[in-house]
Amino acid sequence: MGFRMHTDRTSSHPTLIGMLTPSSNTVVEPYTAAMAWPLFPEVSVHFGRFRVTRIALDEGSNQQFALDPILAAADLLADANVTTIAWNGTSASWLGFDTDERLCTALRERTGAKSTSAILSLNRLLEKFNVRKLGLVTPYTADVQKRIIANYASVGIEITSERHADLADNFSFAEVSEADVERMCREVARDKPDAIAIVCTNMRGPFVAAKLERELGIPVLDSVAFTLWGCLKESGIDTLPLSDFGMMFSQ
Repeated sequence: MGFRMHTDRTSSHPTLIGMLTPSSNTVVEPYTAAMAWPLFPEVSVHFGRFRVTRIALDEGSNQQFALDPILAAADLLADANVTTIAWNGTSASWLGFDTDERLCTALRERTGAKSTSAILSLNRLLEKFNVRKLGLVTPYTADVQKRIIANYASVGIEITSERHADLADNFSFAEVSEADVERMCREVARDKPDAIAIVCTNMRGPFVAAKLERELGIPVLDSVAFTLWGCLKESGIDTLPLSDFGMMFSQ
């Protein structure tokens, strides 16, 4: 896959995108930077972290996503004059989609920047691709997976098949290999979903998604990729230079 720098700049002022990411995430920054490279220097992406180390359905885990630490991290990103801020994590998939709606409202009010999130971007794409049957791939435990499945059922999207790695330590999600991500996607594809979602921004799906799309003939929507897609849409940036990374960018 070749990388092409986007050179026909129309403004001397680059678009600065901010992303909030879990402290233990090692995938978001390098993979986002690699995908966004064709847009540089017209677009640059900047990151802020807050502490998230474990994903589970208990109060201690849920408290990691309280507003105060997220907004404190956003304040530091706002110092860089970013024009869009995204929550680059998938907690709303199990905590409820409304949690990201409230978070994005708070981010806009706090910083004045546009705002989106991984899950809000995914849901926008599911609507765009008219997805009613979805294959789900995550690194999470079975109970977290069931909560995600129930949340999508509540908005009329059936999870036709799922695979999960049964992990809770957030750092360990990045240790699931690309080969394993591909295998899980191929397995859920057997039940003929309209699309597949790789839900976790610390999972190594961005570079295999487009390859799988060509193989399977359906959208394969990776979390790191669709968060970047959502930010570019919020910022009014043409996504076609990133079409090598999947169908979403060529729409």
